[in-house]
Amino acid sequence: MTQFHLRQYLRQNATWLGAGVLLTFLSSFGQTFFISIFAGEIRSGFGLSHGAWGGLYTLGTTVSAIVMIWAGGLTDVFRVRVLGPIVLAGLALAAVAMALNSWVVLLPVVIFLLRLFGQGMSTHLALVAMARWFTATRGKALSIAAIGFAIGEALLPLAFVAAMVFLDWRWLWMFAAGITLLGIPVLMRLLRQERTPQSLADKYSSTGMQGRHWTRREALSHPLFWFIAPSVLAPSAFTTAFFFHQVYLAEVKGWQHIQLVALFPIFTAVSLLSMFAAGWALDKWGTARIMPFYQLPFAMGFVTLAMSTTISGAMVGLVFLGLTVGANNTLPSAFWAEFYGTRHIGSIKALITAVMVLGSAIGPGLTGILIDYGVSLDTQFLWIGAFFLLVCLLVWIGVTRAARTL
Repeated sequence: MTQFHLRQYLRQNATWLGAGVLLTFLSSFGQTFFISIFAGEIRSGFGLSHGAWGGLYTLGTTVSAIVMIWAGGLTDVFRVRVLGPIVLAGLALAAVAMALNSWVVLLPVVIFLLRLFGQGMSTHLALVAMARWFTATRGKALSIAAIGFAIGEALLPLAFVAAMVFLDWRWLWMFAAGITLLGIPVLMRLLRQERTPQSLADKYSSTGMQGRHWTRREALSHPLFWFIAPSVLAPSAFTTAFFFHQVYLAEVKGWQHIQLVALFPIFTAVSLLSMFAAGWALDKWGTARIMPFYQLPFAMGFVTLAMSTTISGAMVGLVFLGLTVGANNTLPSAFWAEFYGTRHIGSIKALITAVMVLGSAIGPGLTGILIDYGVSLDTQFLWIGAFFLLVCLLVWIGVTRAARTL
């Protein structure tokens, strides 16, 4: 796509793409990379060990994954301009609850709300909308919408960690709630003329394997789903674990937390470049050729982090992680639409989002327990790197078999 055509594409689709960027950005307040910057304050304020905090986080996130199976399917029924304001209002309420809550028994409930409305529904709405509204340029649309993730990852941790020097962490959550509420009228204005969902109009429809649209039940009964599922769960689990334990990682490595957080814009820049490269590649070649290999940098990244003793080594590890994280923001959403069709993409993607959220529940809980039992993060990162090699092998087997039926 030439520069002229890109400008024309952005101008013609600005409102819909802008809605996607807004939703992915605001999802940051329910993402682990944001919640975890308050990990030290939360553990101190509630008297929690690493394992206890990880366990409560896992509990709240797991319940949100279960609810997502139902809630995500609503995108096949209601338009984004109807669901979007409700989801953002719920996210703002969750941020207020985090600011005001002083009871440890309610902490999993607050985490549940943040994860459901933030990581779960805000992300799900944005990516399903892009996969549904765009067909020939699906990769570009998903890449552009995912810029919101990159902006959030680059700006929010650094800004809020710096702000904690001057403000109590609870006031910062009130500030997050205010930003989210401001997003509601912006979203409604962007979607004054929302595109018709593909489930209601065949104009934008595209079929999957065997030239048909697959239901969620049919997708679950197909072997490809189970070969791909670990590749959905693993990045979510272990990216979440990395960000969740960022304060502890800096502590055991002998780095200042602000030094580690200062690397996040580099991570974001790499992920942004990778995201656009992946969007261009999938529009050109399809997802089948790329899916088996895009998580290999994750394996290299975790091994590098395990072996690094300097902050520059951490930067190299984050560059590798960013290569996969960027592609992961684009490729999987396009993959499900390409292989299973778009008519029931909301229900299928809801299940996938639930698996992703479940992964983000498992990661912090598992690693937190292992820390409490004396297994260092360095050792865990080496195991995680090996696991990603296995994940890539499973994806290669599943996609190679299924691609013949496209």
